[in-house]
Amino acid sequence: MSLLTVSSLAKSYGPTDIFSGVSFSVVKGARMAIVGPNGIGKTTLMRILVGVDEPTSGAVSRTRGVRIGYLSQEADFQMTGTIWTACESVFDHFKAEQEELHRLEGLMSDPAQAEEVMERYGKLQEEFERRGGYTYTTKIRQVLTGLGFSEEDYQLDLDHLSGGQRTRGFLARLLLEDPDLLLLDEPTNHLDIAAVEWLEGYLSQWEGAAIIISHDRFFLDKASNVILEMFPGATETYRGNYSAYLKQRAERMARRQEVFDSEKEKLQKEMEYIRKNVAGQNVLQAKGKLKRLSRIIQAIEQIGMEAALKQKWSETAGEISVTTSILSVEEAGRRINALQSPVRQLPNLHLRLAQAARSGDMVIRTENLKVGFSDKFLFSSPNIDLRRGDCAALIGPNGAGKSTFLKTILGQIPPLAGEVTLGESLHIGYFAQAHESLDPKKSVIDEIIGVTNWLPQKAREYLGKYLFSGDDAFKMVSMLSGGERGRLALAKLALQDTNLLLLDEPTNHLDIPSQEILEAVLDDYQGTILLVTHDRYLVDAIATQIWEIDTDESHLVIFKGIYSQLKEEREKDLARRAAVQAEREAPVVTDTRKAKPANSKEERKKNAQKQELENKISKLEIELGEISDKLANPPRDAAEVIRLAKEYDRVQKEMDVKLAEWEALQ
Repeated sequence: MSLLTVSSLAKSYGPTDIFSGVSFSVVKGARMAIVGPNGIGKTTLMRILVGVDEPTSGAVSRTRGVRIGYLSQEADFQMTGTIWTACESVFDHFKAEQEELHRLEGLMSDPAQAEEVMERYGKLQEEFERRGGYTYTTKIRQVLTGLGFSEEDYQLDLDHLSGGQRTRGFLARLLLEDPDLLLLDEPTNHLDIAAVEWLEGYLSQWEGAAIIISHDRFFLDKASNVILEMFPGATETYRGNYSAYLKQRAERMARRQEVFDSEKEKLQKEMEYIRKNVAGQNVLQAKGKLKRLSRIIQAIEQIGMEAALKQKWSETAGEISVTTSILSVEEAGRRINALQSPVRQLPNLHLRLAQAARSGDMVIRTENLKVGFSDKFLFSSPNIDLRRGDCAALIGPNGAGKSTFLKTILGQIPPLAGEVTLGESLHIGYFAQAHESLDPKKSVIDEIIGVTNWLPQKAREYLGKYLFSGDDAFKMVSMLSGGERGRLALAKLALQDTNLLLLDEPTNHLDIPSQEILEAVLDDYQGTILLVTHDRYLVDAIATQIWEIDTDESHLVIFKGIYSQLKEEREKDLARRAAVQAEREAPVVTDTRKAKPANSKEERKKNAQKQELENKISKLEIELGEISDKLANPPRDAAEVIRLAKEYDRVQKEMDVKLAEWEALQ
């Protein structure tokens, strides 16, 4: 059953068409990703689906009673209080039910109504437990922790949070509300890799449906099972995740191009026959063919080659407007040659990175390096030796010090200890996450002329390759969107002759087509790259090694390989740990095995604490189950029922505390 159905949806602002012809349906369990270039109308479509905007034409049908949750890109969410109270407000109904349970406990002392009250109490308590009334605080902690909030953040006032923190807080509350359909517009913005992976896992186990807009290709691979691609005036649907979409799309476009080329060649051959015979012996046959050809040409021009070939003329005639019964030979030939391929070619970024002469073999070397500020140590690094042609991806949580590390390499921030040595003959290109190289008081064209001394016409031609067309070249930098600023920064970077690139989040705000072009350009780059990014798809495509900041240990860890391999190694490690844990919890048959020694005194202490907590939690779970069984069939003694209820509440609270302690140790 469809939760939401869209029929022939279109949106225009005055004479400008944003999109048209959008039709699809979303069923329970669907994970639909909407993809397409920036400006195609993805966010506008999402706002229409949720009812914030109205379409120009078409309709959106929502199943009666369907609960829709919407995460917008803007941080204008209506939330007050602290992060914790905002999330806890989702479960206000549990508080009311808890008060009713306490009220019933007070009535049990009246013998006249004790039996009726106890029966009511037992049913309410059982339903309260079944729906998660005793565990919702644990669920809040799990979601907030997953999205990157620490326990110290829970009491932060929402009015004092950054836009990114508010967005994460709203997403947490949205997930806790558990709607039937989630509409998520760029949900991975403001999330680091760990939080994105947690969200991927959460959505994979979630029973509802979701419509997702995201530029994170790795996330779309994990979180989607159907792709809706938007074009000007049309949409296409593909089954499967993002990687499946890329393969299917390439195959679909190749088939269409093949059919188009074949049919166009047939039309040209028929046209050649008409030219030869229109004044000869077969003039009647030639004129008949020309009349038929005239209708076919007009049909293809209006509804496309594929549609025109699939239908009988009786069906096609109702969809097209035939302006003339027969074209002239010259006009028919010209219009056949002018027929456009059905494979849509949208304007793309034309990025080319100029390269200087090759550098020395040693590019970056560090010894005993400690990174941070005079008042704050961030992390230490093993001795690094980055060689020519390598691509190292620097990853880690937000605030771990990735940008600070790049600035330390560049010499903009002094190291706390140790030293950084740069190789010979280096020409460094630096792409800053905040685009500090751009002057907000300058125009786009002035930024380019300022580093090239080109005439305006040449600068405008160059900017056209970076999708700044027409009057866009005269926009002030301060008025540009995040994606436009990113493209302008890349345009300036491409003007430099480099053999070492330091890139800080280069794919932020770029649409997927632009990301793919940047990826291909970086893959072809013959110099050395040090890349800071949350884009795991990009890391997989171009990185030869990964440098990960471990904030727990305040240390940089180096992994030789791509991100998928790193993730696979981690999953194997988790599986090994789970097997060891299961072995520990299993009944001991013999005592001949020896435990592997912990690496350090701190680790042994931590493992012992975790084991102690796990044993305690296990006992509390058993105790809770026993009390629950008794309350499901309450005893006749009212005092005993009250005692059991209070005991249940006490045990549940104690278990919540222990679970929180265990999560902190994890």
